[in-house]
Amino acid sequence: MINISRFLFLVLILGFSCSPKSTVIQVETQEDIPSPLLSIGDNAVFADEFLHMLSKNREFKNSENKISEEEFQENLDLFINYKLKVKEAESLGLDKTEEFEREFEVFKDDLTQPFLIKNSLQEGELMKAYNRMKEVVKASHILLQFPPNASQADTISVLKMALKLKEEAENGADFNELAFEHSDDPSAKDNKGNLGYFTALQMVSSFEDAAYSMQVGQISDPILTNFGYHIIRLEDRQPNPGEVKVSHILVRSQGNDPITEERILRKVNEIYTELQKPESSWEEICQLYSEDSGTKNTGGSLPWIGLGSVIPEFERAAFSLQEEGEISPPVKTPFGYHIIRLEGKKPLASYEEMESSIKSRILRDSRSSLIQSQVVAIQKSKYGFVENEILVDSINSLFSSTPRQEITKTIESKNLLDSVLFSINETPKTVKGLLDFIAEDRQVVRTNSQNYFKTWFDKYVEVNLQEAEINDLMTNNEEYRLMIQEYRDGILLFSLMNEQVWQKAIEDSLGQLDFYQENVAKYQWNERVQALILTMAKEGSIPSVRKFLADKKYQPNLVDRLENTFLINDPLAFTISEGIFEWRQHPVLKSADMTKNFQELRLENKTYMVVLGEKVLPGPKKFEETRGKVIQDYQDFLDKKLISSLKEKYAVQINEEEKRKIFDLAVEK
Repeated sequence: MINISRFLFLVLILGFSCSPKSTVIQVETQEDIPSPLLSIGDNAVFADEFLHMLSKNREFKNSENKISEEEFQENLDLFINYKLKVKEAESLGLDKTEEFEREFEVFKDDLTQPFLIKNSLQEGELMKAYNRMKEVVKASHILLQFPPNASQADTISVLKMALKLKEEAENGADFNELAFEHSDDPSAKDNKGNLGYFTALQMVSSFEDAAYSMQVGQISDPILTNFGYHIIRLEDRQPNPGEVKVSHILVRSQGNDPITEERILRKVNEIYTELQKPESSWEEICQLYSEDSGTKNTGGSLPWIGLGSVIPEFERAAFSLQEEGEISPPVKTPFGYHIIRLEGKKPLASYEEMESSIKSRILRDSRSSLIQSQVVAIQKSKYGFVENEILVDSINSLFSSTPRQEITKTIESKNLLDSVLFSINETPKTVKGLLDFIAEDRQVVRTNSQNYFKTWFDKYVEVNLQEAEINDLMTNNEEYRLMIQEYRDGILLFSLMNEQVWQKAIEDSLGQLDFYQENVAKYQWNERVQALILTMAKEGSIPSVRKFLADKKYQPNLVDRLENTFLINDPLAFTISEGIFEWRQHPVLKSADMTKNFQELRLENKTYMVVLGEKVLPGPKKFEETRGKVIQDYQDFLDKKLISSLKEKYAVQINEEEKRKIFDLAVEK
């Protein structure tokens, strides 16, 4: 069992700074180096750390009143005790253990993410995607792909063709006929380039960016994607209707035999006619006739669908249904004929509901690489990145021309190990550093024979730039620095308390017993009484139970007799509580007459039947009866003993002038 009050204090220490948006009270001073608030041993502790925790503690308590001097002093005393324990944990080397370093790194990584440039860019991309999702657009396109192993001349030739087709379309040529004739998208032979409606994150990012930036009827310049050059015509845009849930009955069509097709169409129409009858059952007809084996036994139920998530013919029919239960006429798709029933509609979910799924989708597509490229560009500008391009090209050539197992030896022979590949904030990063980075293989880096050096070099740059950003946060972002310090100290505090207070109290059975014997006066029973209490659940059972108990005295076998008489046939008639109770503190017995063997009580609209037995005089509790409370009190004792010993071990000096200054500041806030 953990001492709850101390555990909650630890939760307060660890629980508030999960976001870079929390408020920190700043200490204003004219000096470049502020005076410490206090010192513990040889460690100076500054006011900003105390005020950081104080501001969160006040926020947690939701206090609208100004802090009193007593409350301020109480929080300062708690803070001093906290710092004493952290100091002791450091003295014991708890901050040097593998377990601490591993746990702290996990915490630090999670805490750092919201402060990074990458996070703000991701949040911007997420919000952009969600805002686009509020609208759906309809577009047609012509795709011109590059030939295999395309040369620069091939690329220019494809671009010229794309520009020519755009010009023809703008001069009046039918865009969809141009798509049918020229597009390399295989589906264009069926849809003439018509992509139907789509929304954000359903197309590659450059295609989506172009489509959402256009006006209806506008034709885009050639848009380059991994598929080739696209010419886009925007057909329509409208508010996102959200999602629909439908069920369907499918009759498959082969499509190549007119006689068979006519028979299938007649069958579908007969099914549709049958569904119009009031007595018809959608589920039964679906089970009998649907040829979708995955849904026929579940009423044809399909997942929620949005625009752009299914084939256009099905989508148009599904979204045209207005009322729940409405059934569409047969709809032809490449799969056959569908009869669709509307089960429900819902609007676009809120940003908060969709945030995690949008983020997951963004991190899986090309936008993730674009975000990382932007991050690196910003970091390079912000942290003084300077690349030795000539040396980088030279090392790249060596990697390309030298067997990998010989690279280090070759570079060493050319005296290039200490050569500077790049610098960040004037800190050099050498060729040897890159080779060590590769040798450690600490990053999961996908490499191939053509880009082996570039892949590792880019990752080495990325890792060093991120380290520079984190160092910058520690130096220049007070809130981040205080939060990291707080979590580090909190882990140390937890380790020390677990080792010297919580776990020690649980495992020290002799210490528990000694503590109990020394403090037995704290563990006393008040006057108790043997009692049987029935809480009546059914009013109809009250008369018969009352009659049964009216002449009874408390007996150990009374519970069995009650159960056998009443609960076998009616298990829910009442519930039974039996034992020896401190009657003055009991919610029912405190209202009972201790002179009566049996009585019926009505409390808070519930009926209770009470049978009393012998009274038990006040006296000490047995150790086994109160062991949990003893352990809790023993933990309190060990905690106070620890603090007392630490105050003797480490001198605590308080700067009264600084203390008064920050109290006045806290009152103003």
